[in-house]
Amino acid sequence: MLEELEIHNLGPIRSALIAPAGGMTAITGETGAGKSMLLSAIRLISGGPSDGGRVSVGANEAWAQGVFEVASSPAAVAAAHEAGFEPEDGELFLSRKVPASGRSRSMLSGRSVPRSVLGSIAAELVTIHGQADQLRIASSVRQREFLDRYAGDDVALAAYGKAWNALRAMDDRLERLSSQESSMRQQADYLRESIERINRIDPQPGEMAELRARRDRIENAAEIAEGVNRALSALDASQVVDDVESSSATDLIDRASQALRAIHVDGVFSELADRLDSISTDLSDVVFTLSGEVDNDLGMEDLDAINGRIHELDELVRRWGPELSDVIAWRDQAVFDLEDLDASPEKVGQLQEEREKLFGEALKAARAVSKRRTAAAKELAAKVTAELESLAMSGSKLEIRVSEREHLDASGADDIDFLFTPFPGSPQMPMGKSASGGELSRLMLALELVAAEKHVVAGGSVPPMTFIFDEVDAGVGGKTAVELGARLAKLAQSAQVIVVTHLPQVASWADEQYVVAKGETKDGSVETTIKQVRGSDRVHEIARMLSGSESEASLEHAEELLKSSVLD
Repeated sequence: MLEELEIHNLGPIRSALIAPAGGMTAITGETGAGKSMLLSAIRLISGGPSDGGRVSVGANEAWAQGVFEVASSPAAVAAAHEAGFEPEDGELFLSRKVPASGRSRSMLSGRSVPRSVLGSIAAELVTIHGQADQLRIASSVRQREFLDRYAGDDVALAAYGKAWNALRAMDDRLERLSSQESSMRQQADYLRESIERINRIDPQPGEMAELRARRDRIENAAEIAEGVNRALSALDASQVVDDVESSSATDLIDRASQALRAIHVDGVFSELADRLDSISTDLSDVVFTLSGEVDNDLGMEDLDAINGRIHELDELVRRWGPELSDVIAWRDQAVFDLEDLDASPEKVGQLQEEREKLFGEALKAARAVSKRRTAAAKELAAKVTAELESLAMSGSKLEIRVSEREHLDASGADDIDFLFTPFPGSPQMPMGKSASGGELSRLMLALELVAAEKHVVAGGSVPPMTFIFDEVDAGVGGKTAVELGARLAKLAQSAQVIVVTHLPQVASWADEQYVVAKGETKDGSVETTIKQVRGSDRVHEIARMLSGSESEASLEHAEELLKSSVLD
């Protein structure tokens, strides 16, 4: 929801601040006063193109900012997160600076961003229905998106999306096999030879470290033997020479323990004897381990064979390392890659069979989507046609055609066409080419109304959106204008609506009203001001819109109109 719109130096507007109502807000004023600048500001902060020629005379730059409440718009929050932004207190600030000459600058919550970021976020927050903006709904893509939102069948669409992605992945795989056959064959030969070489050497996890440890032992065998013997002589001489008379560490510790136990006095002596016994046990374990090392004949191993094996493994590591584990992992992955690169007729045939199966699954899912679209199109068209009756478009008709085609794409197997008949006897033409700006705005109002009602009746909530209508009242008057205002007010029950209007019968339905007025400054230049009107000020503005004057009769009429403009 748009909470605040601030504008500086845009066209005739030097400074303006608007706080639209959460429901319906009317923007009124005489023709040429500058109401279009408000739409220009919103288009700017929505990532639209900029024009330095719209900067106020004498100013260096124009600036516009919209403050949006996004806590209830998960899609807008997700778009902000994707751009690296976190809403502050549930709000996002979309702003744009346009210099008189040079490039504009887009900002999101005070930080510069690409213009496309503003566009992606604003697309989830604002929908403008003005003459320059209606062309978007003329595209088949936009019409399909609107129909799918109305149908509300995300499950069927997700199922088709999954099937389509699987089919595309298989098509890409087959394309690689056919278009890169020569290079892939060379790559397959390289992988095959590499796998054979690695398998021939057959490296094992941890083998390199083990071989190097064994080599170190052999190369230092004499030093190891001398050190082990000296250690054993000190710990237990009987393990080295047959000399039981020689004292060793284990003997001395055992004697000390026996001496302490011979004291026969409880207390510290027995505790110390226990500690010495524990030390003796540890020393015996060390002696046992070292004795085993004496028995190992390190010279029996073939040092040349070990060095040769290490050399073979080093060659593998240099090619596919940096570690032996990397070599093994590369070999295992290469086995899988080789299957894809093997462009044999049998392999291609197998993939083509799988592709046919995936195509069948995607086609089935597409037809399920098409069936739901067809039903939703019939319902939407009928309700919109009925809605047009109350919008001074009696005899107008909307038909939504869902045509199944032979090929599939990311959206399914349907061509979607919104076909509009503006009056009886008129040829049926594509939407956007068969209606005036005002008719198209009212058609879009009917579409939004029906879509909103569908979500509410289904027990859901209407996706939070700010709808802006311009020219929706073109060619309308009398009772039809009153009904138009009522329909806008109805839409405002489930969304924020901002309407630029010159009809008092429409403006009277608004929750808030702003008046755009043109005047001269002291230096003789033209300046536009925007003022919120309430109470008696609003009565006077409605009276001016009714008769161009503020007579007693027009004021009474204005008060009656405001009192009667209430939804049941």
